[in-house]
Amino acid sequence: MFSQAKWWMVGGVCMAGLAHAGVDFLEPLDGAVVEPTFMARFQVTGLEVAPSSDTRPGTGHHHLFINAVDIEKNVVIPNDNQHKHYGKGQTEAEVFLQPGKYTLTLQFGDSMHKSYGPEYRKKINITVVGKP
Repeated sequence: MFSQAKWWMVGGVCMAGLAHAGVDFLEPLDGAVVEPTFMARFQVTGLEVAPSSDTRPGTGHHHLFINAVDIEKNVVIPNDNQHKHYGKGQTEAEVFLQPGKYTLTLQFGDSMHKSYGPEYRKKINITVVGKP
């Protein structure tokens, strides 16, 4: 079991775990059917969530892409209607979308809004139903 474990330091203590580095949606889940206004909740493993003003290595913040193409590692993530920035270090947000089918991408980026690349990217598909 421990041969597949990853080791990391937490507060100066060596820890073993089976968690992999990356991001994930806690809510909504892939394939979810949601109302036009819904909560999105995010998590990251292997890096630390921090405001964009925090320039320490290994920190960053979440970005939510809405029907947008992937941004490669070390490329600045645009700030527009398809790329939502959570530069205050938020791990959840209220999202409003018109009814329809969407691909949402969670991408972790550094203090300069540069993508951490595919290791820190997760895509899900959702369907929005109901009256806006």
